[in-house]
Amino acid sequence: MAETEKVHCLIIGSGPAGYTAAIYASRANLKPVLYQGLQPGGQLTITTEVENYPGYPEGIMGPQMMIDFEKQAQRMGADIRWGMATKVDFSQRPYKVEIDEEKWIEADSVIIATGASAKWLGLESEQRLNGHGVSACAVCDGFFFKGQDVAIVGAGDTACEEALYLSKLCKSVHMLVRRGEMRASKVMQDRVLATENITVYWHSETAEVLGDKMVEAVRIRNIQTGEETTVPVKAFFVAIGHQPNSDLFKGLLDMDDQGYLITKPGSSKTNLEGVFACGDVQDKIYRQAVTAAGSGCMAALDAERYLGEMGLH
Repeated sequence: MAETEKVHCLIIGSGPAGYTAAIYASRANLKPVLYQGLQPGGQLTITTEVENYPGYPEGIMGPQMMIDFEKQAQRMGADIRWGMATKVDFSQRPYKVEIDEEKWIEADSVIIATGASAKWLGLESEQRLNGHGVSACAVCDGFFFKGQDVAIVGAGDTACEEALYLSKLCKSVHMLVRRGEMRASKVMQDRVLATENITVYWHSETAEVLGDKMVEAVRIRNIQTGEETTVPVKAFFVAIGHQPNSDLFKGLLDMDDQGYLITKPGSSKTNLEGVFACGDVQDKIYRQAVTAAGSGCMAALDAERYLGEMGLH
């Protein structure tokens, strides 16, 4: 039998939600153990400058911000470890979580902060220029391209919302839609089509994002004719959706049809007592660092209350 370690509060994931949960749980003397997962720091580690997080008047680089969060959690006493959850057994309490397929943690409470991953097109040029004009978050990065020409790919409500957001900041928005129609709700489509500086390219896909060190243009291919057009742009936004990192909990925790964990309104509680979820794994609406941090705080407070009621703290 693999070794087993007993902990009071286990936090899975290390973005703003996980680290904030660790800060609050440490201060409440829950002695939290946090496993950082595959991408320590989460989505913010693949962004460049963050300007919309309160308290950083000059802005801060995403990776540096996550280092600051981690240091603060450590200073409060959180036990932060490298490793990822590979299996869970929620059939009885204490709950069991396997780490790196080699050891089991028995936890009185579990806080899930595994986040979500942006879906990408899978182009080499898209990955190479990620953070250099290629972004999966218009709300985060649109501001840097004020008055510039930009492109966005996607056809759902989020893509429309982001295109409209960009249209208020940017000179022009080139929107690439694969089919002859959008998936977005009628009202969102109408808004996009009524916006003068948004040009929609129907039946179009991204052939390549062009640029050496920064995005300089996008090559668009018409799927029906095969014809290619090169449009000069300074930024390329990918809005084809996010994938919550929740596969580990399928069949155990309630989730919606996209895989986002469902929490009880106004709380971080899942359908299992003592298991809490925070950050982007349960939030498909806001998906901001500041809202993730706020929900991490909620999860730690909910866990503290739960452990107190159970007489475990």
